[in-house]
Amino acid sequence: MKIGVPTEVKDHEYRVGATPAMVKAFAKGGHKIFIQKGAGSKIGFEDEDYRKAGATIVPGPKEVYAAEMVIKVKEPQPFEYPLLRENQILFCYLHLAPDPEQAAALLKRKVVGIAFETVVDHKRRLPLLTPMSEMAGRIAIQAGAYALHMSNGGRGVLLGGVPGVSPGKVVIIGGGIVGTQASKMAVGLGADVTILDNNLNRLRELDDLFDGKLKTLYSTPATVEEEVIAADLVIGAVLIPGKITPKLVTKGLIKKMKHGAVVVDVAIDQGGCCETSRPTTHSDPIYVQDEVVHYCVANMPGACARTATIALTNSVLPYALRLAELGYKKALLSDFLFLPGMNVCLGKVTNEHVAHDLNLDFHEPEEVLNAL
Repeated sequence: MKIGVPTEVKDHEYRVGATPAMVKAFAKGGHKIFIQKGAGSKIGFEDEDYRKAGATIVPGPKEVYAAEMVIKVKEPQPFEYPLLRENQILFCYLHLAPDPEQAAALLKRKVVGIAFETVVDHKRRLPLLTPMSEMAGRIAIQAGAYALHMSNGGRGVLLGGVPGVSPGKVVIIGGGIVGTQASKMAVGLGADVTILDNNLNRLRELDDLFDGKLKTLYSTPATVEEEVIAADLVIGAVLIPGKITPKLVTKGLIKKMKHGAVVVDVAIDQGGCCETSRPTTHSDPIYVQDEVVHYCVANMPGACARTATIALTNSVLPYALRLAELGYKKALLSDFLFLPGMNVCLGKVTNEHVAHDLNLDFHEPEEVLNAL
C-alpha cells in the first residue's frame, strides 16, 4: 500500500504521524511511504532519517495525499479538504461531533475516516487516545500553574504553597486517564486535590491509588458547584468517546468562581465541559472571561511534540500495519474492537455518537463495509 504522512499545519503542531522506526516497519512489509519534506524536522526526525528508514521524501501535501492511506495526527484543516479523495483511508484524530464543517467535508469527499479517539481494546479502553490523554493530563497542571501567575490574570497562587501558607486547591472533573494523570502531577506539587467522577468503582480505585493523598467526591451538580466555587484551578477531564462533552460547568457557575481562578478544559477537543470554553492555540492559549482565566488549547500534547509523537506512534503502528496489509474492509471487519474507529465511510456516518450529535443518519459500519 502507498502511505502518505503530511506535515501538520495546525497552530504550533509539531507532532508527526510516523517516526523513522514506524517507516522501517512499513518498508519491511513492502509498503511505500511518502513523507512530506520537513514533516518531523522540528522534533529531531530529519528527512535523511526517514530516507534511511525506507521512505520517499516529497515536496508538498499534494504528493502525500495521492497515497491510498494518509496517517497524520490532527484532523485535516479546511485547505486540506480538496486533497482528500473517495475511498482514501484517513487515519488520525478526527473529533467530528463538535465539528460539523469537517464532518461535511469528509462525507462529501467520501473518505474512509478512522478516528484514533474511538478505537477500543478488549477492556473497552481507548488505546490510541490514551497516550495523548496521559500527556494532556500532565500538561494541564503545568499549564494551570502557569496560568495562575499574576501576569496571566491569575490569582497569584502557588499550587504547592510554602511552609506557613496553604497550597492551592485543584479540582479535577473526571477520573479517567486525563484526570488520573492530572492528579499525579497536582499531588506531586503538593496541591490540595479533589477529583470528581460519577463512577463509584473508579473513585474507589483512585482512593486506593493515591492512598489518601487526594479527596474523591461523587459528581453531582451540587458537588461540582461547591468544589468549582472553592477552586483555584479546575481541570475539565470529562470524556464520552465520540460524543460532544456535556457542559458540567455553566456560565453562571463560572461567574461564581474566585477572580483569577483558572479553568483548563482538556475536553475542548470534544467541545469542552465548560460553557465558557472556546478553542485556543499554543500561540494564544489564554483568555479571561468573567474574571476567570481559561486555557483551552485544542492540541495540548503538541507542546511536547517529540515525546507525544513517539508515544502516539507506538500505539498506532499495529493498527496502521493491519490497514496496510489487509485493506480497510478486511482489517475492520476482522476486528470488532478496531471497527468503532471508523467514523465515516464513503459518504455515510458509521459512528452512532457522531451521527446523533450532528443530527445525521447513522449507518451500521458492518452493513456499510459488507455492501462494498
